[in-house]
Amino acid sequence: QVQVVESGGGLVQPGGSLRLSCTASRSIGSASAMGWYRQAPGKERELVAAVISGGPTSYGDFVNGRFSISRDNAENTMYLQMNHLKPEDTGVYYCHLVWRGGGTWGQGTQVTVSS
Repeated sequence: QVQVVESGGGLVQPGGSLRLSCTASRSIGSASAMGWYRQAPGKERELVAAVISGGPTSYGDFVNGRFSISRDNAENTMYLQMNHLKPEDTGVYYCHLVWRGGGTWGQGTQVTVSS
């Protein structure tokens, strides 16, 4: 079974930055899609950033150029660089990777933006 593990969350002040990592036990170079999602308390999970292999990257409307998704195939890791963080960015961030045969979610990493 494929395992996917997020890391990099934590407490950051408004205006700060974090880089989240998502490492998979399977080659992400062969993934057909990958993305980051988040869920705030009492709210539904929402798209942060996603890309389908060979296609454009999609970002949630709230991103406004502050976040960037990338990956390192050699490390089987994808990243979410988050800049200019706001308190409303607080939540649990999940990565999702899709290969032929199905997708896998990570366990989530908590991001808290607060002064």
